[in-house]
Amino acid sequence: MKPAQIPLPAHTAPVQPGTTQRPDFGHANCTVVSDMLSRIGDKWSVLVVSYLGPGPMRFNEMKKTIGGISQKMLTATLRNLERDGFVTRTVIPTRPVSVEYELTQLGHCLLVPVQALAEWTVANIARIDAARVAYDLRNKG
Repeated sequence: MKPAQIPLPAHTAPVQPGTTQRPDFGHANCTVVSDMLSRIGDKWSVLVVSYLGPGPMRFNEMKKTIGGISQKMLTATLRNLERDGFVTRTVIPTRPVSVEYELTQLGHCLLVPVQALAEWTVANIARIDAARVAYDLRNKG
């Protein structure tokens, strides 16, 4: 099936060509945007931010909930999100010590586009898969 044959979900109607302007971020801001998108756009950051949206979570709870993430990758992702001001880390003085993570106000602001992108992906995955199959068939070899 060609991608054009799969109907668009109502809430993901495309912007018509020629109805928007190209952004004019300037060279310096393009670098800033690119750097931030590479940080927050990786699959683990998107998932961590999404899971922290409803409220705080302990490290081990996140590790069990987010399928496929290693302890090392979760630690690195949380450190990066904390460094950028999206997440706070709280050590809870229990035995054994536990650590809880929570979105900051900035993190909750990031949650809005992250959830929108996740919803867009789920709504359009059939079209994306069809486009990939069509591309692969055209470009065998």
